[in-house]
Amino acid sequence: MNEENRFSPKKRWTRIFRKRWFFPSVFLILAALLISAFVWYQNMEDERDLAEEPIEQTGDYTPIPNDDTAVPVMEQQEVFLLPVANPEEAQIVTKFFDYDEDEEDKLNALIHYNNRYYQSTGIDIAANDEGDFDVVAALSGTVSEVKEDPLLGNVVVIEHEDDVKTFYASLGEVSVEQGESVEQGDVIGTAGQSNFGKENGTHVHFEIRKNDIAVNPEALFNQPLASLDRILAAMTEEEEDGGSDEAAEDESEEDEGSGEESEDGDADREDTPTEEESEETEEDQVE
Repeated sequence: MNEENRFSPKKRWTRIFRKRWFFPSVFLILAALLISAFVWYQNMEDERDLAEEPIEQTGDYTPIPNDDTAVPVMEQQEVFLLPVANPEEAQIVTKFFDYDEDEEDKLNALIHYNNRYYQSTGIDIAANDEGDFDVVAALSGTVSEVKEDPLLGNVVVIEHEDDVKTFYASLGEVSVEQGESVEQGDVIGTAGQSNFGKENGTHVHFEIRKNDIAVNPEALFNQPLASLDRILAAMTEEEEDGGSDEAAEDESEEDEGSGEESEDGDADREDTPTEEESEETEEDQVE
């Protein structure tokens, strides 16, 4: 009987209570439970306050309803495109004259007119089948000028941002009016013929200018408008670097050949013929 009482549950718990680690363990467990209950209660209070408290609106804030027609803040900037409706069916027949290009490209950038050669300030584009085609706006903008020129044919000038203009000459029919806004790819007319560049047949003469300075369009195709400043700065640096050498050569030629005039037909002229030459040509044609 005594042996049974020795191992009874009551005596077993009494021995556990006498262990030195028992009460510290119980204290830690209770403390952990109390802390967990307190944190849980605080979180419940915060969630209840947020759910019940209305959002205070100040006078500076006005809710904006959802608008499907809203314009995105960041828009992708347009890039220069070839001013033809079907680029795969067209080709560049006259290039922009650049002194840094090879001889073949420079020869291909000369325009023969009235027994003289002129440096091209743009490019001439013709269809592969030499037929007519639609001419489109290379960049969005506003039509600033529509005119008929005796040498260049029908001309359309479109203004863009940052004092940039695109010129479309040798047009047949014109589909836009002065002051009209056009989007990139809108048809502005059809390719035609002109006295200046008559050898190219049906074509469109295309130029890009900033502050009246012509820039090679081929260097800008598929490039954003912002890249024009970089290309223009590079052109200015090249002109400044070569300016001193050209000036020295000119002085040397003047000393050696004072009073003599060149009689060859090289392309030392820039831009298009002057108005006096145009009038003389028209008088010759009338006679």
